[in-house]
Amino acid sequence: MPMNPPEPTDHGVTFDLASLAEELLAEARRGGEGQAARTLIRSADLRIVVVALAAGATISEHHAAVTASVHTLTGRVRLQLPERSVEVAAGQLLVLGAGLAHDVHAETDSAFLLTLGWPASR
Repeated sequence: MPMNPPEPTDHGVTFDLASLAEELLAEARRGGEGQAARTLIRSADLRIVVVALAAGATISEHHAAVTASVHTLTGRVRLQLPERSVEVAAGQLLVLGAGLAHDVHAETDSAFLLTLGWPASR
């Protein structure tokens, strides 16, 4: 399947997140690792990605160098933070500080919108 490049934002752009979540969940269910993602926006100051995880799939521990948010579109994900575990159900938003280590586990078939800010040095 060809990779779709991120959309240009020069004149504004809209996305059907429900359809994207459904499409990516179908892809995640077919894939061996139970994951699928599509970058919607990649600019100097913002990155937006839709991530889908089949039930039981995990993204191993990682961190972002910038502030990030996880907005669950469908399903329920659990993020393991250094000090606690946080469940983020559909319609909920979790904001993570820059550098905060975490992993992501899909409690059910799930899709979320990942938004990454930009470094303060810019």
